[in-house]
Order: sequence, then C-alpha cells, then structure tokens
Amino acid sequence: MNFFSWGKINFKRMFRYAVGLFVMNIGIALSIKSNLGSTPVVAVPYAISLITSVDLGYCNMIFQGFLVLVELILLGRAFKPKHFLQFFVGVIFGIFTSLSMFILSFLPLANSLTFQIIFLISGIVLLAFGLFLYVPMNAVPVSVDGVTQALAILTNQSFAKTKIIFDISMISISLNVLFTFTGHINGSVGIVTIIAAVSIGATVKLINIVYAKISGNEADLKKM
Repeated sequence: MNFFSWGKINFKRMFRYAVGLFVMNIGIALSIKSNLGSTPVVAVPYAISLITSVDLGYCNMIFQGFLVLVELILLGRAFKPKHFLQFFVGVIFGIFTSLSMFILSFLPLANSLTFQIIFLISGIVLLAFGLFLYVPMNAVPVSVDGVTQALAILTNQSFAKTKIIFDISMISISLNVLFTFTGHINGSVGIVTIIAAVSIGATVKLINIVYAKISGNEADLKKM
C-alpha cells in the first residue's frame, strides 16, 4: 500500500505525520548537542533564543508563524485554506522542539571529535528521515517546509535542491541577526549548520531513492 499517495486522511497517515515531526526535532536536538551549531531549520530561532534567553521551542513557534505569512505572500491565491493550520502545527513543532531538548538533556554537549561526529551525522539523518516521513503525507506542512515547497513549485525545481538553497538563506539570516544584536556570529551557526545545509536535501533524496527501490513507489515531496 502506498501511504504517500493522495487519499483519505486516516490514523496511519497522521501517525506517520506526527512521528516525522518528532523525529525531525530529535535530529535538531542531536545536532545542537554536537556543539557545532544548530541545523538550518532552527538556525534563526536558535539565534533569537541565544540573544533573548527565551526557550528555543517558543522562539521556534513564533518563527514558524512568521513563515506562514511568507508562504501566503509567495503562493497568493494558490495558498490553500488548510495551510492556515500551519499556525497550529507551528505550536506543535515548537512543543516537540522543547520536548526533544528535554529528552536529550541527559546528554552533555559533545566535547570530543568522536561524539561531535556521531551527534552530527545522527542529527542530519534523523532530520532528513523525519522530513521524508511527514512531508509526503500532504496534510499540513511545518511552515519552514511549506515555504520550501512553495519555492520549489514556483521555480519548478526539486524539493531537495530548493531545500539546500532555503537552508543557506536561513544561515545567512541567522548570522545577520546574531551580528546585529551581539556583535559576533558565534552560537547558532557552526560546522553542523553548513554541513546540514548542503546535505539534508541530498539525504532526503537518497532516502526517497531507497524507498522507491524497495516499495516501487516514490514519495512526492512537492505535494501541497
């Protein structure tokens, strides 16, 4: 059975959707634990959290809400009413961010190259796998991915390629926010941020290829 095709929203699809969101946030938390910076998806909220000392989950909620407005501007009349639910999903995503950080709070920040690499690779793979699980459910995307989908559709580019470009833009914004308010760029952006920006999209694509070979079905990552 192809769970990635358009169809009735059922428990199994919604379960995979929720698991995907949660797995993404575990990946985000692991990346932060690598002590090499955050992943691009939370680079801006993490920068704001470092500046204001406000919980990362709350900052993420606000940022996701802002991106819903960006998506509305990009899509115009093509913006579907169901996408207003992204405000609600943004709250859930923020809660998952805080929950993931709490669950992994027993892990200290990596202080050795070995653990930094382990946390880095694990974080990127989990984040990409979470994207692969939830995006094709065609339910309500997290706004950071909704904007990516919108840009992919408008530019007629693949989701994976657009994801790389979007992530790089998030890094740039994060650096500017940090420098403007603190006078330095240390904190939210590091090696993990750069590596994630150029590898998450490719990792999602690789997972999709493997899935297609195993199941005979390919996940539509641009479906909205």
